[in-house]
Amino acid sequence: MDKWEFYKDAAGKWRWRRIAPNGKVVGSSSESYNNKSDCEANARRNGWKG
Repeated sequence: MDKWEFYKDAAGKWRWRRIAPNGKVVGSSSESYNNKSDCEANARRNGWKG
């Protein structure tokens, strides 16, 4: 099962990345978000179950 990580980038905006069981990043947000909820909504559209 992939692990989803939410974090703030250098600019202080929210981003997400999807990490496979082998530790490789298999997906990430193409943009950063001011609100964590917007970031989570984008991750949901990309397969995150919440």
